[in-house]
Amino acid sequence: MSNFNVRYGVSLRKRYLAVKADKQRRYKCDLCGKVAIKRVSNAVWKCRHCNATFAGGAYTLKTSPGETVVRLLGKE
Repeated sequence: MSNFNVRYGVSLRKRYLAVKADKQRRYKCDLCGKVAIKRVSNAVWKCRHCNATFAGGAYTLKTSPGETVVRLLGKE
């Protein structure tokens, strides 16, 4: 947390920490079922177990607008 020290306000620092945690956490793979998906670059995610590559959000694997589209199309 040494990026900001006392600057920018507590609400922005909390939001930054939440986005940073989402970006660095591992997600569950829909293909193999393992919790092994990590971010490779901006909006590119890769499963370390089955080597599947996914396109997703910049900081999270699935975005809320993307989940809405999947629900409307009836894919899941």
